[in-house]
Amino acid sequence: MRPPMRPPMRPPILAANWKMHHGPTAARAFIAELLARHTPRADRTIVLFPPALSLHAAAEARADRTDIRLGVQNIHWESKGAFTGETSAGMARDAGAELALVGHSERRHVFGETDEETSRKCTAAHAAGLVPMLCVGERLGEREAGETEAVVLRQLRAGLTSLEAGARRSVMIAYEPVWAIGTGKTATPDDAAAVHAVIRQELQVLAPEGGSEVPILYGGSVNPGNAAALLAAPEVGGLLVGGASLEVAGWLAIAST
Repeated sequence: MRPPMRPPMRPPILAANWKMHHGPTAARAFIAELLARHTPRADRTIVLFPPALSLHAAAEARADRTDIRLGVQNIHWESKGAFTGETSAGMARDAGAELALVGHSERRHVFGETDEETSRKCTAAHAAGLVPMLCVGERLGEREAGETEAVVLRQLRAGLTSLEAGARRSVMIAYEPVWAIGTGKTATPDDAAAVHAVIRQELQVLAPEGGSEVPILYGGSVNPGNAAALLAAPEVGGLLVGGASLEVAGWLAIAST
């Protein structure tokens, strides 16, 4: 079955995940160059996810350029407590974050984050006034076994289960096939569209009012050469970019697509 077309007036979201790159000094320099070279545009949303230690510096460097939104790469679900090394959603909001990544594949598969924890984190982010960007995606073995849909739907349902139906329309979703992250392999636009269509259908069940408008981003070895084709695919409402977002020139080539 042909996946549904993306509504024509949904502006794309271009998000940069810097991972463990760009400390406060480098973050300030990056944003200063970005502001000098990027004119505000109403037809897209730009999001930067700096490391937690660089978040406040990024917020200061951004100044009044609210066309560029900021997010935090990870949060703890508790608001405070004896959790050495962790960052609460409220702390991230105080430092300038507007969004929070939840369930990124590296958090799941390197640090052991569970579906239950993604649920708690989505709830904590929403309660603190952050927009959760829930990441879902399958490993190579799961894809080869024909389990992509089952894995993605399990992660999607688990991540949103603790949110009230009305709150679920305020999230963002990022489909990031694990086999395509940092490997140079990328899902084709048709591959991405097929999975995004599955996600969209489930969002309309989980959030009957507003699920059709929840942004669904694609992430996985996105670069200036494939960004346009991915964005043109049905139901691909934006891109979550890793390594290709670390240099201003490369990032602008994607963000201006």
